[in-house]
Amino acid sequence: MAERSTAAVDVADNSGDKPLTAKAEQSTADGVAQNPERDTDSDQAQGSGTAAGAEKQTAPPELHSGHKLARRYRLEECVTRLDGFSSWRAVDEKLRRAVGVHILPADHTRTRAVLAAARSAALLGDPRFVQVLDAVEENDLAYVVHEWLPDATELSALLAAGPLEPHDAYQMVSQIASAMAAAHREGLAHLRLNPNAVLRTSTGQWRIRGLAVNAALRGISSDTPQRADTEAIGALLYAALTQRWPYESDAYGLAGLPKDVGLIAPDQVRAGVHRGLSELAMRALVNDGATASRHESACTTPEELVKAIGEMPRIRPPEPAFTAPPEYQRTTYQQGTYGRPTPPGVTQPIQAPPPPLQSRTGKALKWAVSALLIAALGLGSWQLADALMEQGDKSGDTNNNQTTDDGDKSSASPAPAAAIKIQNAQEYVADGGAQHPNDVKLTYDGSTSTYWKTKSFTDGPELAPYKAGVGIVYDLGSAKELATGTISLRYAGDHTTVDLYAADSLSPGSISSMTKIGSITTTGNTATVKVSKKVKSQYVLVWLTAVPYSGNDSTAYAGAGYKQAITEVKFTG
Repeated sequence: MAERSTAAVDVADNSGDKPLTAKAEQSTADGVAQNPERDTDSDQAQGSGTAAGAEKQTAPPELHSGHKLARRYRLEECVTRLDGFSSWRAVDEKLRRAVGVHILPADHTRTRAVLAAARSAALLGDPRFVQVLDAVEENDLAYVVHEWLPDATELSALLAAGPLEPHDAYQMVSQIASAMAAAHREGLAHLRLNPNAVLRTSTGQWRIRGLAVNAALRGISSDTPQRADTEAIGALLYAALTQRWPYESDAYGLAGLPKDVGLIAPDQVRAGVHRGLSELAMRALVNDGATASRHESACTTPEELVKAIGEMPRIRPPEPAFTAPPEYQRTTYQQGTYGRPTPPGVTQPIQAPPPPLQSRTGKALKWAVSALLIAALGLGSWQLADALMEQGDKSGDTNNNQTTDDGDKSSASPAPAAAIKIQNAQEYVADGGAQHPNDVKLTYDGSTSTYWKTKSFTDGPELAPYKAGVGIVYDLGSAKELATGTISLRYAGDHTTVDLYAADSLSPGSISSMTKIGSITTTGNTATVKVSKKVKSQYVLVWLTAVPYSGNDSTAYAGAGYKQAITEVKFTG
């Protein structure tokens, strides 16, 4: 996640050293691609600063998962180990939330610069940056704690699927340029602004992590920090428009430009690129003080870039796709003519109304017809009442099998699904520890106020790779062919995935040994799984592989995190 950092002067004591080269160790996957602070790029590829420092290489502290800092921050997973420092995903046990932590030895040559950068960044308090929460030197360790955004996605991950739409690219460059302009007004520079440092939240807001801290950790400084950050923003926009990195080297999962071609405009790299955004990217990509733009002057500071964006015509979001309403079936009244024009050359026939009844004969005929109608209605009512009474007598006869002359029609209609009573249940543990095995009976006790719950997980919604899933095996008493399984859930949100498996016992083997018979993903409080594979089984596994995020409950055991609870399970067959 992003921390903010001080301006280049905060690390000026390293500026006379030789460039530092270091290769990042491959970080392990943690299921939340946007959070690990990977260092997969080179500073040369970014072109936004020089590495200061052939410094004393201090080995990172020997830490491990489960280690606690200040009796509060429990380390969960190391996501970067590089050049004497390490970055971790951790849990703040006091506030019960996920955080990120950078750790380095107290005697590391960059420790003072990193702590100064973190403390200066924390004072900015701009919500467009991932916030620094703590900066501590304790015994032989120094560490910086920052926000962790589980609902955010890195720009590098977004670009893996393709370039951004013009409106999304416009929003990204507008928000990033405005945020960096505000940071530079406070004397703060980033110097490591790349697709891994830019995040888009689930609400569409763009946020920046690593302000100054990432550069201080790597000993990076620049004599022209504003120009370096502006060029980095231009590179981000270029990549968003073209899905290419605007330098010869490949970086951040993006292919670089062809060798010996030079910098070419985005609208020459990919067809359909917005011309105004293409020109803006070229104005920001400054090379030795000169711009690659064909018409406009260079933007060398974030403030100039913000001004250039303000002078552009606003790019509006795409119009929602219009879906034509279904065509209504024409009625029998003047069929084919109401609301539709008559084809050329076709004369629409006009139906003449019947002639009115006239004179005494016509009046007499009217009265006769009326009398007949009244008599028919009275007779029909009497016959209907008699039939209903007879029906009631028949329904009271226990020997009557209710067979009628339309029995063929009723027998052809499908019988309603029958409820299947659950006889027993047991929690299924595929790996790791159990959840709450003593509460499984509460999922079929007929009450939605009682439930079996999972533990609260730090990351999600998908439980993998930490756990393959969690669930309960139900005993139906005998082999049954299921039609549906309805699982009532305690927590709504994005998202819950429920799978049904046919098992061979209350304590089945691995998931791979069972037969999957249905699956559904929902954001609501009910998951109705329609069985897609008809098999007979006495035992059915309800298996959760993704659970939503929810805050603290009133109960002590249900802290904030990714979690779910099953209140009631019903099967039909």
